[in-house]
Amino acid sequence: MTGLAVREGNVAAYKFTDLHFDKLRMLVAETTGISLSDHKRDLLYGRLTRRLRALGLQDFDQYIALLADRPDDELQNFINAVTTNLTSFFRENHHFEFLANELFPQLEKQGRARGMRIWSAGCSTGEEAYSIAMTVREYFADAGAMDIKILASDLDTSVVQTAANGIYDQSRIEGMPPERVKRWFQRGSGSNAGKVRVRRELAELITFRQLNLMQAWPMQSMFDVVFCRNVVIYFDKPTQSRLFNNFASVIKPGGHLIIGHSETLHKVCDRFELIGKTIYRKPD
Repeated sequence: MTGLAVREGNVAAYKFTDLHFDKLRMLVAETTGISLSDHKRDLLYGRLTRRLRALGLQDFDQYIALLADRPDDELQNFINAVTTNLTSFFRENHHFEFLANELFPQLEKQGRARGMRIWSAGCSTGEEAYSIAMTVREYFADAGAMDIKILASDLDTSVVQTAANGIYDQSRIEGMPPERVKRWFQRGSGSNAGKVRVRRELAELITFRQLNLMQAWPMQSMFDVVFCRNVVIYFDKPTQSRLFNNFASVIKPGGHLIIGHSETLHKVCDRFELIGKTIYRKPD
């Protein structure tokens, strides 16, 4: 067994052995579906040492024992520490252009726009969900009266709370058209200077909740569109297959699945047809 004693500054830190790494990445896989390769070892170490310090623990043996003995108390903190959250407003903008230019007109023509359900799975700090809500509001003038609902979920409780608060540093909206900023954001003043808050008209379309995609899904509704972008890149192929097949079971016939630019359903799930760049349709 090899060990890693990382030095932080001039101070020797926690010993981190192969056995520690294997036990913890197995727990990551079991709880989140994320598959950590060997080169993620330093990343895992760096994120979890913060938990050891916060808990006043002496070593990783104590932390692993804590996870085993009191999983409900620490497991969510463990999950929050190891998950990665990177997002922005209108990231991969062609997906939102697809909604506005193709999907919404199609659903409107078919009389299916009222009662539309959209899921942002892996919503991170909320920018994706709010981008969807902006697209909805900008297309449908009477969206507030149309029973359109957006579910936004993430594994990490801390980012879900940030998303629900809807408050961001002003830098997050740089590059967005001024008219869109003026319409959908309120600028802070005084102690809130340098921050913006999304307007109520967007927030009222969205329900934010913590959800583990690897566990049972409580939703009863079928979805017209599911966004699951840049999530499965952390999963192995069997886990990807299971997840995409689960999505197929909750997407309406003729509905759509939208994934990230580096992801694909090729040889993973055959229940969708590719109709555009990382845009899939479930056949009728």
